[in-house]
Amino acid sequence: MTKRVLIAGFKHETNTFSKLPTDMAAYKARTYYRDDEVARKMRGTATEIGAALDAAERHGWSIRHPIYANATPSGRVTKDMHDHVTQAIIDALKSDGPFDGILLCLHGAMVCEHDEDGEGRLLQSVRDVVGPDVPLALTLDLHANVTDRTADLCDIVISYRTYPHVDQYEIATQACDLLARTMAGEIHPKVHVRRREMLDGADHGRTTSPGPMTEALATLDKLLKETPGTYAGSINAGFPWVDIHDTGPTCIVTGEGDDPAHAQIAEQVMDQIWRDRNKLTINLMRIDEAMARVKAALAQGVSAPIVLADYADNPGGGGYGDATKLLGAMIEADLPDAAFGTIYDPEAALACRNAGLGTTFRLELGGKVDPAVQGGPLSLMGTVTAITDGTFAMEGPMTRGTRVDMGPAAVFSVGHLDIVVASARYQNYDKMFFKSVGIDPEKRKVLGVKSAHHFRAAYGPIASQIIVVDDGGGVTSRNYKDLDYKNVRRPVFPLDMD
Repeated sequence: MTKRVLIAGFKHETNTFSKLPTDMAAYKARTYYRDDEVARKMRGTATEIGAALDAAERHGWSIRHPIYANATPSGRVTKDMHDHVTQAIIDALKSDGPFDGILLCLHGAMVCEHDEDGEGRLLQSVRDVVGPDVPLALTLDLHANVTDRTADLCDIVISYRTYPHVDQYEIATQACDLLARTMAGEIHPKVHVRRREMLDGADHGRTTSPGPMTEALATLDKLLKETPGTYAGSINAGFPWVDIHDTGPTCIVTGEGDDPAHAQIAEQVMDQIWRDRNKLTINLMRIDEAMARVKAALAQGVSAPIVLADYADNPGGGGYGDATKLLGAMIEADLPDAAFGTIYDPEAALACRNAGLGTTFRLELGGKVDPAVQGGPLSLMGTVTAITDGTFAMEGPMTRGTRVDMGPAAVFSVGHLDIVVASARYQNYDKMFFKSVGIDPEKRKVLGVKSAHHFRAAYGPIASQIIVVDDGGGVTSRNYKDLDYKNVRRPVFPLDMD
């Protein structure tokens, strides 16, 4: 008999220290698809929804996909937006049900105006309609802050295992296959989650080099293999820029029935993550140190780009994307054959468009969302060297095929530096953020990117060296003690311990 499955996505990584609200406009600025548009836009992409659509064909499911919404990380999701998406899913459950199973693609670090556990609130609304017996599978980001409520309301929970997140398709495929087995009555999974008193852990989930995250995953896989009845295991490094009670790393094990041995796996893995809490695989530099290293490397000659990553103002973690400290330092250093992308400034993008291609004029750029934190605008004399509509498809490997709309965009060239100015906030983790405006990143000597780590998927293979800059002054800085935490459980590492 054909199984009927509801598939939906509602994603947000909330930075509670951001002043930008996450409303309908924020979702429509990135991804907001309804009904048939979901499949039309997402089929063939290297995403969870892309994988779910393929899995539905493979398993012969009859599916309903009422909504897929994904906003760039920012402040709390508004009550109106959360209610809107919840209602879209509830309406589909009621009008098109009953369903044999549900797959939800969430992030795991959503905080709302009216509930610090956005995912848990959505899941409870779903359970209120379908009851406790309809199998519910969940995919999460590796940086989820997974609450007990979320774990209790699901039958299957699986998170990405890579950072940068290049395995979204594979994780959703695994979740769909387990959902199919659950609907067939072959398995009866239960989710176990464990945590420690930590804001951040497992090297913030980095898997681009050996370290605490890769070692913890190896331990988890060994224990899963040795323990009967386990189906999946995940490690969430947590998203530390969230001031809620349950912020921090977790280990999740999905296994047959309520087996204490499965919870014990999660406990052992979390013990290891706690022991390794001070181990990091990256060195965060101040801007002056970074500029000195770049100049020294250039003096010796480089055959591939030096990549500078603006960690403290990462839009992928809720940063405003318009901080000017690193950009200003690159301009002052007069770095040769350099490019910077992107800086969020719709006013500046419009000014470039109005000025016209080839026009030289003075532009007030960046630092406008929160000047006290971001450093204020730079007053720059430069030339408009490109104007585009800001649309393109990512080439990957991360989220390959996904459409991006930066809004009206331009290149403003100051000296030897080409600056990509965008009207929407995006983390630069794909070479198309440069290539779409006519910049070939592989031919540049220096690249500045607004990103903390995801950029490594696209730029790591072409870089001569990578320098990660955190000079503070941004809402994604690792200087956690400079942030005003009020709601997280205390004591907690690293605010009160080590």
